[in-house]
Amino acid sequence: MKRLLFSAMALAGVLAVTAMTLIDRPQPAESGVQWLTLEEAMKKAEKEKRPIFIDVYTDWCGWCKVMDRETFSDPTVAQLLNEKFYPVKFNGEQKEDVVFKGNTYKYVTSGRSGYHELAAAMLNNQLSYPTVVFLDEDFNMIQPVAGYRKAPEFHMIAQFIGEGHFKTMKWNDWQKSYQSPY
Repeated sequence: MKRLLFSAMALAGVLAVTAMTLIDRPQPAESGVQWLTLEEAMKKAEKEKRPIFIDVYTDWCGWCKVMDRETFSDPTVAQLLNEKFYPVKFNGEQKEDVVFKGNTYKYVTSGRSGYHELAAAMLNNQLSYPTVVFLDEDFNMIQPVAGYRKAPEFHMIAQFIGEGHFKTMKWNDWQKSYQSPY
């Protein structure tokens, strides 16, 4: 009985010390991409003009998961996306209707699964995942970019578009002048 009481008291002491340590420890600032829905991004863009970045993914796409884990979780990439864009996650197989630029896009059953009409429109009917899409401040297509990209390569592309360099420079010239943070 004494052992049980001693063990319980020791456990209570350890829990108390652990709790105090966690309370006193400063919590890390929220990091990562602050993903929005397309509707949220469009509302924000009405108030403050900014390009929109859309990650078009599917639940079954392995490379989409790798890009989430390795590219979008990179602090430099996340900061760039959060500061220069309204970042959106869009499931290319979502079932909900989406109104975009006055048109209603729907889910289309095809084979064993299907696709969303808006994903097909944004990807120029090339349903390849992952594909990221850049829209300008007025929701016009700038460029879809298909395939997995590591953080350093993705950062270069996103900075080229997010800072508006694509309006005044050719991609090859930008690559020569780009200062990588990596």
